[in-house]
Amino acid sequence: MAAKRDYYEVLGVEKTASADQIKKAYRALAIKYHPDKNPGNKEAEEKFKEATEAYSVLSDPDKRAKYDRFGAAGLGDNPGPDFSHGFGDINDFLRDIFGGAFTGGFSGFGFDGGPQERVFRGKDIRVHTKLTLAEVATGVTKDISIERFTPCGSCSGKGAKSASDIKTCTSCNGTGSYKRVVPSFFGQSVEYSTCQQCGGTGKVVTKPCPDCSGSGLVRKRETVSVNIPAGVEDGMQLRVSGGGNAGRNNGINGDLLVVIDVENSDEFIRKGNDVYCTKVISVGDAMLGCDIDVKLINGSTQKVKVEPGTQSGTIITIRGKGLPSVNSYGCGNMYVKIGVWIPNRLKKESKELAEAIRRNPDFTPNPTKEDKSFFDRLKNLFD
Repeated sequence: MAAKRDYYEVLGVEKTASADQIKKAYRALAIKYHPDKNPGNKEAEEKFKEATEAYSVLSDPDKRAKYDRFGAAGLGDNPGPDFSHGFGDINDFLRDIFGGAFTGGFSGFGFDGGPQERVFRGKDIRVHTKLTLAEVATGVTKDISIERFTPCGSCSGKGAKSASDIKTCTSCNGTGSYKRVVPSFFGQSVEYSTCQQCGGTGKVVTKPCPDCSGSGLVRKRETVSVNIPAGVEDGMQLRVSGGGNAGRNNGINGDLLVVIDVENSDEFIRKGNDVYCTKVISVGDAMLGCDIDVKLINGSTQKVKVEPGTQSGTIITIRGKGLPSVNSYGCGNMYVKIGVWIPNRLKKESKELAEAIRRNPDFTPNPTKEDKSFFDRLKNLFD
């Protein structure tokens, strides 16, 4: 599958563009490539779809923030308007933007302009799931309990006790909509509005199914297994296509949207894909050097050498042992901050030893230029 073009590039705006600039740019492209103006032009049709998808993301503050942070991967499989179920929803989308300017049928999309059988899409379900940093490091499969609407087993989703209890709607004669001619950008267009009597199905149920009260749907609790990739961040949203509520009249399922909540860790601090921790050593180990075991984010340990004369606050870098990137290859680093333990309760013998150390000129502070530079850097390391 070809990679999507950058949405800002599609609309021809900068990443700092305001909402009004984005809307103005989309309006110009929608007028230029609208299928009514370019009948049979597949290239114009694709550009119209592309511009509409870009606008639907960049005009939504939440979607735009996710796109700016994670790219297209943060939006799931279907970020923009759905063009697959007819033109009604797209017409509504355009009317919301331009106040009735776009009211025509989408003949350029292969529809004949007449009423189409309406396909209902179920509502999306949004749930939160908690992850530890260890689970973020490796990826994990979570079993998530959700309550959603599913087709009624008694009537197979039809809403009626039997097929004979489903009649043609007399209000719209089975079309599911009303037709009227309205002015548009390009002269006149045909607009279809949903029949209120049958809700757009073209059918009415005379004897509803007692188990679903004629809706064709029943509420059911289910457990869904969701594969969560390594490297996800707090607040990121994953989309499980078809994991949401079922659509009426045996329509299409909505999606399950899984919002990631990463739990705080007592041991680690995360900054992007990098991980920070603190390791405390004794004065003797700091003076003479030592090897220490550092716990990694995945629970394993790695030996790290502490050089003789290491100062408290020194940062040791373990490359590639941070968190993986969810959108690309490679991992961040782990940074180990060394703390030197100074005892605050000394026995008599230890006090005498400390006094001897204090009198020894080797222990008198006498920082070099390099040491001073190190202490200056410490001021901002963990801001």
